[in-house]
Amino acid sequence: MRLWDRLMCYCRKRSPWLFHLNSGSCNGCDIEIVAALAPRYDAEQLGVRIEGSPRHADILCVTGPVTKNAVCAIKTVYGQVCGPKAVVAIGSCPATTNVFIDSRTLDGPLGKHIPVDVFVPGCPPRPDAIIEGVAKAAEILAQRGSKPIEPVLTDEPANAEVQA
Repeated sequence: MRLWDRLMCYCRKRSPWLFHLNSGSCNGCDIEIVAALAPRYDAEQLGVRIEGSPRHADILCVTGPVTKNAVCAIKTVYGQVCGPKAVVAIGSCPATTNVFIDSRTLDGPLGKHIPVDVFVPGCPPRPDAIIEGVAKAAEILAQRGSKPIEPVLTDEPANAEVQA
C-alpha cells in the first residue's frame, strides 16, 4: 500500500467525521449523541466531529424508526456520503422499530433500505456506547479504505448492440 493510502486509513480511523440523520425518532438518542460530544464524555477529544453536510462526513449516524416519509431522504443522504463510508444505527428503533413495530407509518428497520455496519442498542443508548459504536465504525472505515476499489458492474450486457 502506498504511503498516501496508509495516511488516509490512519486519518479515517483517528478522526471520523459524522453526519447525524434523524429518521423519525423521539429525540432521546439525539440528546445522547450531543451528550457524547459534551465535556463529560468528550468524544471530540478523540477526533470525532459532527459535520453539517453529508458530503464531508465519513460515518452516517441514523436514529429513530424509519418512517415512510424519511426513506427517500435516508437514501439521498446515504448516496451523498463519499466512499468509503460506514453507517451506525443508534438506538433500538433503527434496528427493530422497537415499540412502533406495527405502525402503518413506518417502513423500517433501517437495514431494509441501506447497509448498516454497526448497531448501538439501547433506548436510549448511553453516550459511552455511542462512542464505542463510532469507534467500531471508524475501524471498519479504515479497513475499507485499505482495500482497492472494485469496478462497478452495470445492468447492461457486455455484448449489447448500440443502435444509431
